Amino acid sequence: MIHGLGSNLRTWNPLLPALRGSRELILVDLPGHGRSAPLAGRQTMQAHADALASFVQSQDLKSADLVGSSVGGRLVLELARRGIGRHCVALDPGGFWHGWETPWFHWTLAASIRLVRLLRPFHPGLSRHAVSRTLLLAQLSARPWVLPPQLVVEELQSLAATPVFDAMLRELASGPLQQGSVTTPGLVTIGWGRQDHLLLPRQAERARVAFPSAHLHWFERCGHFPHWDQPAETARVILEKVGKDAP
Repeated sequence: MIHGLGSNLRTWNPLLPALRGSRELILVDLPGHGRSAPLAGRQTMQAHADALASFVQSQDLKSADLVGSSVGGRLVLELARRGIGRHCVALDPGGFWHGWETPWFHWTLAASIRLVRLLRPFHPGLSRHAVSRTLLLAQLSARPWVLPPQLVVEELQSLAATPVFDAMLRELASGPLQQGSVTTPGLVTIGWGRQDHLLLPRQAERARVAFPSAHLHWFERCGHFPHWDQPAETARVILEKVGKDAP
């Protein structure tokens, strides 16, 4: 399970009660996130995909199912494109923006992270109130006022503390789009929130075209993070998809 830009493995906490009973879960912090050291050199998607591929090989996880969110969703699609892993569930994956959507993604997220850093001393207090949660996380959640305060404060602190955030954001905005593939080791499921204000829902069809065998699942009343806004449905989709036989 691979989180998004500026997050860490704790972002998956809303899903864990539903997933733990039937699957062995391997949650990773991307390089430069959480407790993982940054990669040397440029923070490109290729470099991060290479690092994940090396991790999968070193831990003998070549047949593991893959779940990713946002940047993590892009990375699990890239691993599937390379023939790594088994079934793949990518939630609102990046890399499918076109035209004005690219600067929209770049500059709105850059502005948001500046605000999050500026307010860093006040994160605990802001996370306790529905109004401030809504103001800070409306870009990522369709219903930020109902998110657990502990989840919110941990996410805000992680966003503010991630040393590679700016470098990765620049690489995402200026680098190549995500390549697709007709063939993958297992089933590919692409999930998208209908109210994603960061990676706009129109990008979902481009992702499905890039991976023509993929199933596209829409999450209603859901923003950029289905595992936050619709955790029960997200867990159900994951378990249904990774429980199937490989094609």
